Amino acid sequence: MAMTMAMNVASAQAMLAVCGHREFGAVRHCAVALPPLRSAAALPRRLVVVRATSQVEAGSSASSKPTVPDTEISITKTSFGTIGLVVGVALLSYGFGAYFTVLPGSEVSALMLTYGFPLSVIGFALKYAELKPVPCITYEDAFKLRDAQATEILVQVRSDVTRFRYGDEQHLEEALKRIFRYGQGGGIIRRYAPTLQSIREEVRQGKYCLTLVFEAPNLKLSDFEDRQPKFQSFFGPGVTAEIANGEAENVYEVRLIALDPKAASV
Repeated sequence: MAMTMAMNVASAQAMLAVCGHREFGAVRHCAVALPPLRSAAALPRRLVVVRATSQVEAGSSASSKPTVPDTEISITKTSFGTIGLVVGVALLSYGFGAYFTVLPGSEVSALMLTYGFPLSVIGFALKYAELKPVPCITYEDAFKLRDAQATEILVQVRSDVTRFRYGDEQHLEEALKRIFRYGQGGGIIRRYAPTLQSIREEVRQGKYCLTLVFEAPNLKLSDFEDRQPKFQSFFGPGVTAEIANGEAENVYEVRLIALDPKAASV
């Protein structure tokens, strides 16, 4: 096999050097010249420079402002559904354990079962109908102006959406129903209704401002701009409403800027 390979190599070299003495038209002699091989060191090198970039960009001026944590203690910020379920299930569990003498207190097991069952049912029902509060961001400068400039309606709106509610499908349900006129002429379909995602307390134009952040995948900015007078009228008097795009897609902001707190009582 080695001899055969050597003969093949020799034949190939002879054919590359000179192509026989046979004529093909006007061509009598042909030579094949192979380009010289270049070493790896002689190959051109391309310099690639990779710049390291930081993934963290400077935040907006609003997000860099100091915020005030919500330290207000209120029973409305407690989930009654969670309390009912925890207490009811605990009574039921201990009651059954005591009834079957697995746990001590068999003499009061009937009482635990009597109260544990309805508490569990009530807790489950409240949990099912529970509407959780929306996040609220309060900037320090707005917190200082709240008592002096915020109207009673703005204070009430903030209080309503930052507490647990029961039986409502969404926050500000009545307000959105009147403003967007669900299922009526010039209104929108109910399933297209915007959903309140969060609120912000900030300062705009030197005034206290409560910003409502809505998510509405099926609506456009123009749908909110056309209803700007209705927003201003419903949450007034004493406020002016501004409509703007939010920071994300399909997110819109309704900015309720307090003008004259005394006008709310007129």
